[in-house]
Amino acid sequence: METKMTVEAITHGTVIDHIPAGQGVRILRFFQLTDGQERITVGLNLRSKNSGVKDIIKIENTVFTAEQANQLALFAPNATVNLINNYEVVDKFRVSLPDQINAVLSCPNSNCISHDEPVDSKFYVAVKQSKVKLKCHYCEKSFSERLFKELK
Repeated sequence: METKMTVEAITHGTVIDHIPAGQGVRILRFFQLTDGQERITVGLNLRSKNSGVKDIIKIENTVFTAEQANQLALFAPNATVNLINNYEVVDKFRVSLPDQINAVLSCPNSNCISHDEPVDSKFYVAVKQSKVKLKCHYCEKSFSERLFKELK
């Protein structure tokens, strides 16, 4: 069986791999990755040995920190992030849920002070009974991560 690449390589940047099929577009929107001028290659429903199908995102000239990458764990808990330099993988790590997520999510509680004040959002992350819960720093209400996936 012949193997061929279906997604173009990048010179320098970040590759987010092993995204569950259907989550790639959500990640692009959720993290506003298309707001900049950098070239982005997105593969949707690509063949995967491990999961059958997957999505992949390649962002040219953008290097994710571990903190940024770990925020992806809400959408893609088994994702890997590859940092690329001169077409070579120079660092690779699996995402893991962070203790808190700042300045990315909006609080679903319409009465939360974060909607009226010029403050960055802040959520504490906890796993209870195998479910991810996010607690707003300001209104102290807890929400399922599923609610955030459905917002965008």
